[in-house]
Amino acid sequence: MTQVMTRPPTQPTAAKLHWSVLGFFGLMHGIALLAPWFFSWSALGVMVLLHWLFGSIGICLGYHRLLTHRSLQVPKWLEYVLATVGAMALQGGPIFWVAGHRQHHLYTEDAEKDPYAASRGFWWSHILWMLYPEPSVFDRQIYRSFAPDIARDPYYLWLDKYFLLLQIPVAIGLFALGGWSFVIYGSVLRIVTLWHSTWLINSATHMWGKRRFNVDDGSRNLWWTALLTYGEGWHNNHHAFPNVAPAGWRWWEVDVTWWAIRTLEVVGLAKRVVRPPADALAQLR
Repeated sequence: MTQVMTRPPTQPTAAKLHWSVLGFFGLMHGIALLAPWFFSWSALGVMVLLHWLFGSIGICLGYHRLLTHRSLQVPKWLEYVLATVGAMALQGGPIFWVAGHRQHHLYTEDAEKDPYAASRGFWWSHILWMLYPEPSVFDRQIYRSFAPDIARDPYYLWLDKYFLLLQIPVAIGLFALGGWSFVIYGSVLRIVTLWHSTWLINSATHMWGKRRFNVDDGSRNLWWTALLTYGEGWHNNHHAFPNVAPAGWRWWEVDVTWWAIRTLEVVGLAKRVVRPPADALAQLR
């Protein structure tokens, strides 16, 4: 394991608790706790399927590796589909998500400029950064400057503003298929578990795990978060080479999202897929 190197953080500004966000998160977690009374195997199956679809395909592939880092190219119609699937995860619109993650990479662990700086503690990087919102992260007019390439697109502007509306057809469809059991599992419980899976990349993988590359931050490769997040847990690999499409580099570094990207490449829908540089791969041997 290499020595951890981190840049000295600046001091954070005081932020006020956003009570409406706290109430919304509390309500969603409270409804999710009702899941045992609505259990069915089919509902659980729907939750797992949608967790993968909205998590791996929508967030990890669409929002993260495609829109944020441009690790691959796909036809515009497919890019819109992937971004829309990502918006269904209820983790913000595409411009908001991309802008925040780009800030994270530009100012990793800087307590003032990194939206979810791990230097401010586990709970800050996991959830408190949303409960105590900073204008640079949540003000639409400010955060757009970090994602000008997609902020110019009329569809992404619409999706960034109205992504919440997508939960309505999802919930209606689930209710039509399986009643409240499908809604609780396929919508609410899926949203909450996917939230925490994604947030663990901000928190846990900057605190625990192994470091393959000696980058100027505390990012780690943490195998169990990689399993929960379809490959995103190989976070030290990612911070060392952010624009590389696969996060897992060894055969045993499970990266389900990379499997999807590779499938798109094989069928001709993904091009210019960025792979790890040869000199970095040579270090693994």
